[in-house]
Amino acid sequence: MPTIEANGIEICYESQGDPSHPPLLLVMGLGGQLVRWPAAFRDELEGRGYYLIYFDNRDVGQSTHFHEAGAPDMAAIFASAASGEKPSVAYTLDDMADDAEALLTALEIERAHVLGASLGGMIAQALAIRHPQRVRSLTSIMSTTGNPEVPPGKPDVMARLMLPPPTSRDEAIERSVETDRVIGSQVFPFEEEIFRQRAALAYDRGFDPIGAARQMAAIAAHGDRREGLAGLRMPALVIHGTDDLLVMPEGGRDTAAAIPNAELVMIEGMAHDLPSAVHGRIGDAFDSVAARTSD
Repeated sequence: MPTIEANGIEICYESQGDPSHPPLLLVMGLGGQLVRWPAAFRDELEGRGYYLIYFDNRDVGQSTHFHEAGAPDMAAIFASAASGEKPSVAYTLDDMADDAEALLTALEIERAHVLGASLGGMIAQALAIRHPQRVRSLTSIMSTTGNPEVPPGKPDVMARLMLPPPTSRDEAIERSVETDRVIGSQVFPFEEEIFRQRAALAYDRGFDPIGAARQMAAIAAHGDRREGLAGLRMPALVIHGTDDLLVMPEGGRDTAAAIPNAELVMIEGMAHDLPSAVHGRIGDAFDSVAARTSD
């Protein structure tokens, strides 16, 4: 997979589709590599006439890792954020948003539709706030605003993110599959073999649980984005599952309420995943918001 220098780091990326079609930047969530995007979901979007660019965020996969920063002290970071102080972290969501903007520049893409999931939705929001001229439309899926009044995920589900790092490849794969089972939709078929193959590929490409912890620290340090979101003027779509127990549905509603004229789509039965059964509905909603752009 190609890598390119952007924002002072190396970013590993992939593309799919016809480069003459409208570009769509996909931004993945916490600890997720570019291979975490379901192939069927990418095919759905490509089939609707978009040119997809998707990449490893910093600290995952084959993009630059910040090993020298070490493991973050999450308890201290959460305490600082709760007290209103600015936590000390290796980087922020703004840095990750600037990575995405710099990737577009390096690929000579002036403006793109931007779709982010979970942490990727937060990065997409920050990208739209910091670089609105680069964003044709914003789609935020199973994400939130940083509003401290939005209820956190259910404790037993959140605990999956705090487990000690796996000590072997087999344990890492099993842990990943079980986490996908816990956070995923219960009313749609669990595609275990797909999850297992994806977890194995991710492990072999670049296993770094401490990198994911630094991404979590960036989330905790970023704060409330509602003021910035209120200034957005590009078409926006917010998608959330009614059964999401990791990022609660209130997070999606709060995001849609913060962005002027945003469209909110709540998908019954969807949790913190992208099951095959909902790809068409997401594609329809995305087409609708993309059609509202001026170019």
